[in-house]
Amino acid sequence: MTNPILPAPFTDLAPLAAHWARPSENERSEIRWSASADDFKALYEAMMPRLDDILALLSQHPATDMPEEVRNLFLLACAFAEASPHHELYRGSSAVPYSFDARRFVRTDGDVAL
Repeated sequence: MTNPILPAPFTDLAPLAAHWARPSENERSEIRWSASADDFKALYEAMMPRLDDILALLSQHPATDMPEEVRNLFLLACAFAEASPHHELYRGSSAVPYSFDARRFVRTDGDVAL
């Protein structure tokens, strides 16, 4: 994906959005499962300090009618929410310790685009 358009205060996050932001959970999961500790760290360090501002902007738009640049930011926020435990709790591992392989959990609605 080329760098997606993001709202003006967040345009610097476009390279991260290009890598992480995908419209379906299954697509985001594939990226997460192949991510390195450095990938998780870069996403976390870029997003965490700005999370309040991101959520404040997202809260101004109904989920069913977002402008494209806001939707792209929403998808990046989804990716962050799904990936942050890997940085915070799993020491950058793409696997969840003491758990079964997440690829065994097959979502029947995971290809539904947000």
